[in-house]
This record gives sequence, structure tokens and C-alpha cells, in this order.
Amino acid sequence: MPKVTLPDGSSRQFDHPVSVFDVAKDIGPGLAKAAIAGRVNGQLVDISYQIDGDVDLGIVTPASDEGLEVIRHSTAHLLAQAVKQLFPTAQVTIGPVIEDGFFYDFAYERTFTPEDMEAIEKRMNELAKEDIPVVRSEKSRDEAIGFFKDMGEDYKAEIIGDIPSQEILSFYQQGDFIDLCRGPHVPETGRLKAFKLTKLAGAYWRGDSNNEMLQRIYGTSWANKKDLKQYLHRIEEAEKRDHRKLGKALDLFHIQEEAPGMIFWHDRGWQLNLTIQDYMRGQLRDHGYREINTPQIVDRSLWEKSGHWDKFQDMMFTTGSENREFAVKPMNCPCHILVYNQGLKSYRDLPLRLAEFGSCHRNEPSGTLHGLMRVRNFVQDDAHIFCTEDQIQAEVSSFIDLVFKVYKDFGFEDVIVTLSTRPEQRVGEDALWDKAEDALKLSLDNKQLDWILQPGDGAFYGPKIDFSLKDCLGRVWQCGTMQVDFSMPGRLGAQYIAEDGSKQVPVMLHRAILGSIERFIGILTEQYEGKFPVWLAPVQAVILNITDKQANYAEKIEKMLKNQQIRVISDLRNEKIGYKIREHTLKRIPYMIVVGDREMEGSTITVRDLGGKDLGVMQIDDFISLVNEQSGQ
Repeated sequence: MPKVTLPDGSSRQFDHPVSVFDVAKDIGPGLAKAAIAGRVNGQLVDISYQIDGDVDLGIVTPASDEGLEVIRHSTAHLLAQAVKQLFPTAQVTIGPVIEDGFFYDFAYERTFTPEDMEAIEKRMNELAKEDIPVVRSEKSRDEAIGFFKDMGEDYKAEIIGDIPSQEILSFYQQGDFIDLCRGPHVPETGRLKAFKLTKLAGAYWRGDSNNEMLQRIYGTSWANKKDLKQYLHRIEEAEKRDHRKLGKALDLFHIQEEAPGMIFWHDRGWQLNLTIQDYMRGQLRDHGYREINTPQIVDRSLWEKSGHWDKFQDMMFTTGSENREFAVKPMNCPCHILVYNQGLKSYRDLPLRLAEFGSCHRNEPSGTLHGLMRVRNFVQDDAHIFCTEDQIQAEVSSFIDLVFKVYKDFGFEDVIVTLSTRPEQRVGEDALWDKAEDALKLSLDNKQLDWILQPGDGAFYGPKIDFSLKDCLGRVWQCGTMQVDFSMPGRLGAQYIAEDGSKQVPVMLHRAILGSIERFIGILTEQYEGKFPVWLAPVQAVILNITDKQANYAEKIEKMLKNQQIRVISDLRNEKIGYKIREHTLKRIPYMIVVGDREMEGSTITVRDLGGKDLGVMQIDDFISLVNEQSGQ
């Protein structure tokens, strides 16, 4: 007689085997209508799954993350069924769930077109409305191989051929379509009510460029039409805010094949970069950091001693000279230890905070490169704090304050904090890990922060805190980090003289706030849609003359403003003032200064902001004060 225990601790007793659906129906008709799967003793199952013993059971509905995953996996099968009906000679391969959606790869003799996509999506909607039952079955591996070969599905047969021979495989069939899958799936296609195909792409079979190219169809699927509409709106907004498009439109940067994954900064983009670095330098000075600069190319032996050669060799650019092998640095930490090692250090010298805007190179695969977000050459706002074990908590606490101040100044208030603890493979005594983890926890708790524990996700050398920003579209970007390192200082010979005269190895805290400055600029560009706050804007104001008569006056104002460190340009072209205003509005310049005869005679200016608001006639000193106030000066 099965006893079913529910997540709230209540239980239900049955005098015969029951399905997950039966239990949901016993709880209530509303839950039975919503149920699409179950979780039995921690394992996801179909709602048709039979329970014949005592179990813990959770009912999965579309409102949960697990429910969304079931819906998306089922929609991938719906896509494959539609493709097979419309293009019978197409072969199916794999169709996994991904973030916010799914994809399915197909082998077909010609390239799918946007018109094909429309036809496929239309057929998917028709199949969903037919409310076709989805039925699970099982086959042996060898039986499954023969089954798919007979169907002409050679790719699917090859996938199954890699599975151990003793495995029993599960299949899901809906009407005339059957596919290999672990499941679970929705019970009927009618449960799939809110989906859309989003794009076409190429994909090599099994991700190997030596194999044939397949066609990948991406889609998204949600619990209801409202969620789908909100998602599509977010995607539309993301496309409008794409930093690659804005980078070109605002003349910030470009990338080209002669230097893949590396940025050609234009004057306005470089000004933005420098403004960010200058701001960070001020924060570093206020918090006791010493800025250093270390070489770009360092002998292989250093990377071997630090452990990076074994772990990151494939990601490192190398070169040689005079029978020596060098690596272009992929990170800054070993070089910072070499700076620390110059001169004998005492416990009185600690904590020692060394910071660098370090240019790093990593040989990222070309397929992963993405504008400013994933590059091969980037600058980190990197720093390493050398301290004693007893100083960890205080240093972490101070760093947390700095992180939140910086993020707030850049306009980010929603910060997600995670604590990652010791992994199975690690270095250092457990007592030392206990001390480091306790220090990090105490620092977070003392700040009364909500934080998420990620057990086992720490680095092999120590635990870490990560700081992620949530942007205006709800996307999460991991930027800041504080990592405790017990290993590398000792490997590279770092020491200090303790109070008792003994030689000790310092703890090394790896920390960054922005992370990659390139990536952070990409995040900022999309967050503000290129409409940067006045203090960040590469050009803060543009002076526009109405006629040539005001050209000299405009140049005089430009000089005055530049003398006050305001980033200003003049547009003295013989164009209509409305045309010039529209053009510079598209360039996202915060203030437009218009000068005509009236302004020239009164030694004033007329100011208009980026939103189109007329701020009226101003004295030049008043405008300088306005910009300084907006810039936090």
C-alpha cells in the first residue's frame, strides 16, 4: 500500500498502485490540470509514472523551473516532429534545453530559410492544438539502433551506438514522431501553448569542425503567452541595446579579422575607458592600494611554478627568443608575487595591497568571441592583497564596502552575492579552509547581506565570494570576486617575518571589482543604451552655432569649457540647427549648447538635454556648475 509524502510534510495513503497524476487528482482538480511531471524521491518522472511503494513526491507544474525545463524539452520534440512532417528527408540529431529555450540540429540537403521557419512554427502550433498524447516506451540499445537505421536516421543510430550495450533506453512518441529521450515530457502536446522559433544557425555534428555542418533551429518556450511576450520584449530590448551595434553607431570601437577578439578603441571609446580607469584609481588610492605595472611577456618557468602552465597552457599565447620560451600573461597574480618578493617583508608591512590595470591575453576559441563581452585581450582592474590569516576577515569586509560603493556609482543597485566553499580536489589543511570560509561568512553576515551558498564551487586554492550585477533587463553578469589563496604565494617563495621572528607564508587575496574593463564597458553600454551618465559620457556637450556669424563665439565657449575639464566638441558645419540636434541626439551626447545672435550678444548659451528638454538660456558658469554637479564634483 503506497504512502506518498508531500513537500509540506503531509502524506496520503493508497490501497493500490497510483500514478503521479492520480495523486495530483486526489489532492485537487486544479493541481491535476496543472501537473506536467513529478519528482519521486528526488528524480523527475512523467505524470504517468506508477508509484507502488512509499515515496516522497513533489508535483511539477509549469510555474516552476523544473516545469519550464519539461516544457522546453517537449517543445524541442514538437519542433522535430513538425520538421519531419514538412521535410521528410531531414534527419534529426540532438535537441537539448538551453537557457530560456531549446534548439534542435537537423541534417538536410538544403539550407532552411526564414520562410521555412514560419512554416515550421505554424505546423508546431497545429500539432499542439491537436493535443496528441505523448507516450513513453523502452527499447534495448541494439533494438534501438536497428529501429533508427530502418527509419534512415543514421545520426540518431550513431548516438545510440555510443551508449553501453546493457542500457535500456527510453523513447517518447507523439503521433507519427518518436525520439530517444530520458524525459520526462508533457503528457499531451496541448500543454505547449507559448513558444516561438527565434533563429537559424549552423552547427558541426558533435561540435567537431571536421564533421559535416548541420542546421540548428533555436526556439523559446514558456508556461503562458504573457511570459512569452515579456521574454520577446526583453530580447527586442537587448537587440536595441546590443553594445556591438551601439559601439559602431556611437563611434566607440571596432573589431576586425586582423586582430580577432581584440579591440580597436576609437577616441570616444578610449575616453570612456580612461574615465572608468581614472575613477577606479581614485577608489584604489582611498583604500590604501599601491598601483604597479608588470611585464606582458614572462618566461615559461614562472607559469610552471605557479601552476598555470598545467591548467591554462591551451589558453596561453606563447613566443620564443634566444632559446627561451615565454608566455603572454593570461593573468596578473604570479607577477604580483614577484613584486611582493622584492625586499624582506615584516608582519608590520601587511596587509600589502598591490593593484594593476593589467593587460591580459587568453586564446579563447574563435566561436566564443562576442564583442566586448568575450575577447582575447582585456584589461582587469586586478589587485592582490598579501595579509596574515588573522587579517582576512577585515580585508574582505573592507572590500565588500568598496564593491557596493563602486557598483552604486555606476548605477547598479541589484547585486547577487555567492559564497563558494571547498571543492573535493584542493590544497591546504582543512583547519585553514575552516578559517578562511568562516572569515568570508562572517564578513558577509556582518554586512547583513543576503548571499547564496555554493558548496564545493570554490577554487582549488581557497574559497571565494562572487558579486554579480543584475541589469535593467534582468540579465546577470558576474563581475567582482574575492578569492582566498593558500597555495600560490608558497609556490613562488613569498614570505614575511612574523612577530615571533619565524618565516611565514602570507595569504593572498585575489580581488577584482569590474573584472574585464572591456566587458564592463559592454555591460554599461547595454545598461544605459549608450546614454551614459554625464560623468561617464565620452563627450559631455556639443556646441552648435546657428550661422557662421557665431563660429568664433562657439570656439571661445569650447575653450572655456575645456579649461574646466568638461569634455566638449563644436559642430560649426553650415547645416540647419534641427539637423545638427538630431544627429548629436543619435550620438547620445548629454547636452547640446545652441548659440545664435542673442546668445552671442548676451554672452550666454541656450542648453538642451538629451531627452529633448529645453533648459533655457544660461550663463556659462551656471552650465559648468550643472555639469560638475551631474558629474559628482
